[in-house]
Amino acid sequence: MAVVAVEVAKTWHWRNTQKTVRFFIFDARAGFFVVLVLVHARLWTLCLAIGMMLIFWALERKSLSFPAALRAIRVWLIGPRRPGWIFTRRRKLLDTGSR
Repeated sequence: MAVVAVEVAKTWHWRNTQKTVRFFIFDARAGFFVVLVLVHARLWTLCLAIGMMLIFWALERKSLSFPAALRAIRVWLIGPRRPGWIFTRRRKLLDTGSR
C-alpha cells in the first residue's frame, strides 16, 4: 500500500504548475515593490508597496489574477466587440467561376 502512495505522490508535481507564485500571502508580483522598498527606503516607496499589495489583494478577492485583471480592464476600455481584422483588411467574398 505504501508503494502505491509513493508512486502516486511522484505524479503530483504537475498539478502545481499553474498555481500563482506567492510572496507570503500576496501574489509574487507584489514582491517587486517590497524589494524596491528594501533597495530605496523612502516613505513614497513604502506607500507604493502597500498600495500595490492592497490592489493585488483586492484583485484576489474578486478571483482575478493580474493578467486576467489587465484583460478585464482592456475589455472595459475597448468594449466587448473586438474583430480579429479591421473591416478594410477582411477578405471579400469572391466568385472565381470555378465549378
